[in-house]
Amino acid sequence: WLNWIESEFTAVRYFTLDGSDYPSHAAQETAIAGYLRWRNRHPKRHFAVNSKVRRPNYLPNVA
Repeated sequence: WLNWIESEFTAVRYFTLDGSDYPSHAAQETAIAGYLRWRNRHPKRHFAVNSKVRRPNYLPNVA
């Protein structure tokens, strides 16, 4: 699971932080928030279609 999350943070870093020199933390926060708003308006589709994560055929190990 962590590897999937890491790829999302890599995208945030690539699109908002790499090669940037924001004058303040507020400007950096605005850029990150803008990217997140864009990403939420354009969700990934057809990602891991046949993955067990989408359609598990097993029961979780819960005590």
